[in-house]
Amino acid sequence: MGTGLLAIIALVPILSVLLFLVILRWPASRAMPLSFLITAAVALFVWNVPMTQVLAASFRGIVMAIDILLIVFGAILLLNTLKEGGALNTIKQGFTDVSPDRRVQAIIIAWLFGSFIEGASGFGTPAAIAAPLLVAIGFPAMGAVLVALIIQSTPVTFGAIGTPIIVGVNGGLGGIESITDLPATLLQIAGQVSILHMIVGIFLPMIMVGMLTKYYGKNKSFAEGLAIWKFAIFAGLAFTVPYAIIANLLGPEFPSLFGGLIGLAIVVPAAKAGFLLPKHTWAFEKEENWDPEWSGSLKVDTSEFKGPKVSMIKSWFPYILVGMFLVLTRLDFLPIKSFLQGIKIDYVKVFGNEGGLFNVPGIAAATSPFYLPAAIFILVSLICIGLYGMKGSSYGKAVNGAFKTTLSAAPALLFAVPMVQVFINSNVITNEFRAMPFQLAVGAAELFGAQWPIISPIIGALGAFVAGSNTISNMMFAGFQYNTAELIGVGGSATIIVALQAIGGAAGNMICVHNVVAASAAAGVVGREGSMIRKTIIPMTYYVLFAGSIGYVYLYGFGFNLGSIILVAVVAGLVYAIIIGIKKNKEMDEQQKNAA
Repeated sequence: MGTGLLAIIALVPILSVLLFLVILRWPASRAMPLSFLITAAVALFVWNVPMTQVLAASFRGIVMAIDILLIVFGAILLLNTLKEGGALNTIKQGFTDVSPDRRVQAIIIAWLFGSFIEGASGFGTPAAIAAPLLVAIGFPAMGAVLVALIIQSTPVTFGAIGTPIIVGVNGGLGGIESITDLPATLLQIAGQVSILHMIVGIFLPMIMVGMLTKYYGKNKSFAEGLAIWKFAIFAGLAFTVPYAIIANLLGPEFPSLFGGLIGLAIVVPAAKAGFLLPKHTWAFEKEENWDPEWSGSLKVDTSEFKGPKVSMIKSWFPYILVGMFLVLTRLDFLPIKSFLQGIKIDYVKVFGNEGGLFNVPGIAAATSPFYLPAAIFILVSLICIGLYGMKGSSYGKAVNGAFKTTLSAAPALLFAVPMVQVFINSNVITNEFRAMPFQLAVGAAELFGAQWPIISPIIGALGAFVAGSNTISNMMFAGFQYNTAELIGVGGSATIIVALQAIGGAAGNMICVHNVVAASAAAGVVGREGSMIRKTIIPMTYYVLFAGSIGYVYLYGFGFNLGSIILVAVVAGLVYAIIIGIKKNKEMDEQQKNAA
């Protein structure tokens, strides 16, 4: 069977997801079971994967899905606890005091606070935290999910204390003979990735608020978001510049974590002072005028709270604890990480199945429950009982609400993640071809040849879309990308191709199915995942094309070539967007002046 035909067949599971979710607009709870069956059929009957391997991969997927559900549960439980304790009233007022402009609030919570949480934790945690928090302060649930997913890009490469580089790229490049100093190569890749992310990510907050106003504003105007372009680009710089400096000076562990903190320290006071903010203020329509599709089952009505006012420090203290605990439990030089990871549940041993159906070498079905971010969320929620003097009945109400929200996401995730695991674990020693994702990439390399720098981030994004993880995408494809660079004659700059892979792997998190399902569940909008992917594919496309064209021009020079054409088109589009923003800003300022 030829490489091209194998690549086309390997594409079938991905196409099935796009067909059911994006084109037919089925809810994930209906689409993913069918996609799982299609993937299993391709694995069994085309890839000749043994049934035991399919079952083991599926079982591993179920274990991972439970982990994701626990993270969603913990994030919602913490939010509900803050509501029942009265802290959300203060948090809502605090954001209004910084700026009543919803675009500013989206940038601060999603872009900066979300990036900090991503730097500390990964696991899709930022979207699970940011989306419900935005709902709590008055955002439409779908709008909250949209902005929370869009920021699952720039900070992701250095999320979870640099795991996508330290584990993902490192695992993918291990064993390549031409790499004589792997640690130095990793540092070089991390630096290159940060520079590319900085250039592309500067404009992401502007695109994010543009999409927010386009899809969830009264006038459905992209220009209303672009009107805040000065502040949005300032916020982009406030995160990405320190992020790139830290990556090049200190390595991959702390760029997103410290970049988010530094960005918050710069942007929040600036917003409060009105720095670079337009004279007008943008807000959503009254909730009764929203499209019913915008809202979800998560209701965070803080007006019910009748207790004493909670101070600002006390209100934010739980999130400060979350950030602190996440950092302390992710640092290798502290004993806490190894201790928590060492407390494992090995499901193969639990079910007494060693040597049986679920025990296949290389496919572990184990979890470290106390290392999950969920454990920290639950611990902090328990601390909140004493912090806010809560009654047991109030905490019980918070638990019940979180359980109901999490339960709604279970059907989709319990099929989506096993499908991914079957797809990834389709390698068979006796086959003449490799696992489906790798075979897909080989087919793309044969097809595109010298144009590979444009395709490289797309492959990374595809890996993350399927695997739900930048780390896994890098692990699958970093070595392949490095070898492809040598085959197309740019081996001396192979690290750039790997950097583009890592960029794409980060951007793919915007559209990855289980991230979308988890964020949607956290905001209470389960069943609308396809609609969300249709929107987030727009900034994801911007991200991979901009990064790919920069990489292409770096390798081949600027001239009449594909990379230069795409680069000019993207830059022209950004300039045009800023011009639209300038015009709209003047128009909206004039309207507000006349109204006054």
